[in-house]
This record gives sequence, structure tokens and C-alpha cells, in this order.
Amino acid sequence: MQQKVAEGGSLRREMSFVDLLMACLGAIIGSGWLFGVLYAGNDAGPSAVISWLIGGIAVIFIALNYAELSGMLPEAGGIARYPQFTHGPLVGFIGSWGAFLAYSSVPAIEAEAVVQYAEHYIPSLASSTLLDFVVEAALLIIFFVINIYGVKMYARVNTVVTFLKFITPTLTVIVFLFVAPHWSNYTATTSGGFMPGGSAGMLVAVASSGIIFAYLGFRQAVDMAGESKNPQRDVPRAIIIAVLLAVALYTLLQVVFIAAIPPSELAHGWSKLALTSPFAQAASVIGLGWLATVLYADAVLSPSGTGLVYLASTARVTYAGANNKYLGESYRRVSERFGVPIWAMVTTVIFSILFLLPFPSWQSLVGVISSATVFTYMLGPVSLSVMRKHHAEAHRPYRLPGAKVLAPIAFVIGTLIIYWTGWGIDWKLAVGLLGGTVIYVIISTVKGGLNQIDGHAIKHGAWLVVYILAMLAMSYFGSSQFGGQYNHGAGLIQYPFDLVVDIILGLVFYYWGVASGRSTEETVAAVNAAAELRRATNGGSLAN
Repeated sequence: MQQKVAEGGSLRREMSFVDLLMACLGAIIGSGWLFGVLYAGNDAGPSAVISWLIGGIAVIFIALNYAELSGMLPEAGGIARYPQFTHGPLVGFIGSWGAFLAYSSVPAIEAEAVVQYAEHYIPSLASSTLLDFVVEAALLIIFFVINIYGVKMYARVNTVVTFLKFITPTLTVIVFLFVAPHWSNYTATTSGGFMPGGSAGMLVAVASSGIIFAYLGFRQAVDMAGESKNPQRDVPRAIIIAVLLAVALYTLLQVVFIAAIPPSELAHGWSKLALTSPFAQAASVIGLGWLATVLYADAVLSPSGTGLVYLASTARVTYAGANNKYLGESYRRVSERFGVPIWAMVTTVIFSILFLLPFPSWQSLVGVISSATVFTYMLGPVSLSVMRKHHAEAHRPYRLPGAKVLAPIAFVIGTLIIYWTGWGIDWKLAVGLLGGTVIYVIISTVKGGLNQIDGHAIKHGAWLVVYILAMLAMSYFGSSQFGGQYNHGAGLIQYPFDLVVDIILGLVFYYWGVASGRSTEETVAAVNAAAELRRATNGGSLAN
């Protein structure tokens, strides 16, 4: 069965379970594992191991909500569709816009990571900004071409690339476990002991060092659900398995990285540790030159694969935004020859190239992206609870146990992560989200054919606007412990009382958001379409 559109061809359901799993893992295993262990160590020292576990648990809570939603309503670019179904165009547009901003910048970040590691082989890249830009733009165009040739070509390439790049970090863990000589780093008082940044340092690491950024690829299966052979069965289990594998792998990578750093490099503490190619340099120092060579090669492959995946996902989010009528009809057109949303792909690669323009460090940019993506993820638990309320009878191949407890916990966890990111990043997120929304309101009012944000939409979406403003205020008045070098808040609510206030805020806005939800003819049509799809794919049960 193919997902129909108003004009042109159809999205082709050609992705298997393995393809979906590899899409998730392909997005997860990118530049995050190459740089995240270093920046997490800067913030938290050896206790960064716990930071990876905290981040993994947080993402599992959020991912389980999407496992239910994606099985119930397998939609291309589902992140942009679910808020529209449950709250209307104001919440839907903010969620879609936030997802587009977060997603479209990732291919550029991954292209930059490829070039940074490639400087080991091509030193001229380190001295020419123009050459860097040309090479990075060329990489994005290659990702674009692979995607344009259809989901089958994309799946084949990504599945092979992901398999190869999963081997390298796994090999790194195994070798370092036996060879890494400095396990005393975990308790050395000269470098601050196990927790040099305190408990707050561990939480900062979760939000802004690249930990959350590294885990965020789990939702690629949701975005590609419109092209899955059996989405109601395969999407939920691809999400769950990918996240569990990622938590195990990333935590072990941090464990061995801590033990590989020579104590002499920590004379000024973990916060001063500076490496341009963390794992490759660590391998060289402990006499693993052959592994360093493998790591430098993989450091080109891993980010490339992630950039390929995110370019595909961003196009599906754009396509979903057009289905919500936030964009013109041209963005709904699917190429009859290739079966991909062609104009959505073109727009995606253009914006990704724009993100190659000079930005701050990798770490500061992933902080913004992580905060934006977590914000869009948090809409999932609210949408799940609204769908449970208004469509309790709908078939759910995967049903989240204890959703009445786990959904608000997931929302609160997301609220905490945004707060931990700090004022210096959160104000940019708020300006980007609300500024884009104001512009959309003006354009949709003037231009016909777009989904207008009227009084009814404001009634069901006011909670989200107030939530953004409340989080902005919380980031400013909260503890100066969070946000690291990017935090310039007032620090009036001290740690750990600020966490209590933030948790209460999260619960208030979660229940306000659920109370603001509704069902429309569009929602009913989506539920009925999912039922038809289930019959066409022999039930779509996880047990099949």
C-alpha cells in the first residue's frame, strides 16, 4: 500500500524492519560519539558515565511514547502530524517549525565533523575556510542525490553504511577495555575525583555536551513510517531496539575513554582537556596506531551516514508540514519516477547548506539543536494522552504500559533537559520558535490556502506559547549552575530548589496541554486510514 498525495506520485512502502532500525542507528551513531565523550568529560569528569545513563533513560521515556503513536498512526514526518491531530495548527506549526530547525541543521553539523577529522589526511582543509565550505556543500549534495534516487536506494546505502560504522565504536570499546591503562582516573583527586563538576555538572553534560544530541536519532523510524512495508509492527520495535543499543554503546564508550586519558593531560582538570579528535588521539597515545587509523577513517563514514539519514528525515518533516497546510501544494508533490517528495528535498538541502555558514563551536550548536529537538519530542507524550482520551478504541500495536504515569514523566524530563541547557541557548530557541510563528501567522493571514491560526487554534494552543515563555523565565531566573559557558542568567532560584520548581512547571503544563487537546474530522480520518493500513499489512502486530 502506498501513501497517496494530492498530485504527482506516491510515497513507496519499501522499507523493511532492518531498514528502519538502521535508519535509527544511522542517525544515532554520528558525530555524537566522536566528540560527545570529550565534552561530557569536560563538564562532568568520570561521572559523565552516569550522564550518558541519565540521558539514555530520559530518551527511553520519550521514545516509548512515540513507539505507541507511530504504531497507531504511521505517518510520514509523524513529528509534524501528531500535534496537528491533537491540538490544531498553532501547536502543530510550532512543533513542525522546531523540528525543521533542529533537523535541517544536523546534516551541516555532520558534514563539518567529516571535514574536521579529514584534516588528519588533508591538512590544507585546516587552513582554508572556503575549501571547507566547498567540500561540506559537496557532501550535502551527495546525500541529496542518494535520497533523490528513492527510498530503496537510500535504505540500501544507509543499511550498509550503518552496519560498517556500528562496528568501529564496538571494536573501540572491546580493545580499550583490555588496553586502556589509566583506570585510576575515576578516583584521582588531582583531577577532581569522580565528580569534579558536582551533580549539576552531570546534568549540564546531559543537555549541552552532545549526549542528548547523540541519542536523538531514534525518531527517524517515525519520520519514515510512510515508507515502511509494515509500519504498525516495525516502527515501534525499531525505535525501542535502537535506543537500547545506543544507551549500551555510548555508556561503554565513555567508560573506556575516561580510562584512556593519560593523567598528565588532566593536570589542570577535566574541564581543560582539549582534543581535536578524541578517540583517535587517545588510541595513538596508548600505542594503538592501527586503531587510530581505523577511527580517522570511520570519523568520515559515521557523520556522513548520519547526514544522509537526517537529510531524508527533514524532507519528510517538510512534506508533513505541507500535509498540514503550513506550506503550499508544491511541497506535497511526490516524484512519480523516484517516489520522494522532491521539492521538500530541494528545500532541505538548501537550508542545510545555509547552516554551513560560520557558526560557534560544535558544542554550542548542538546545545541549541538538542534543546529544539527535545522541545518537539515533548509534544509526543501530550499527544499520546490526548489520543488515549479521545480515541481509546483505536488499535495500538504497541501500548505504553502505565502511560498515565510515564507520559507526564517524559514531559517533565524534557522540561528539565531544556532547563539544564541554560539561558544562553534557551533564549535563542524561544526567539526562533516564536519569531517563526509570528511570521507564519502574518503570511497565512495574507496568503490563501494555508492553515490559518484562528481563535479556535489559539484556544487549543495557548498552553504551548505560555510554556515557552515560562521556560524562558525559568532559564533566566534559575540557578547559574546550568548552561556552562553559555549561561548568563540571574541565578535567583538556587540549585537544587530550581529543579523542584521546574518539575512543578512541567507537570502544570503537561496537564494543561492534555486538557487543551481535541479530536477533529482530520484526526478521525487519520485513525480510519491507519485501520485500513493495518488490514492491508495483515494486522501490523508486534507479535507478527
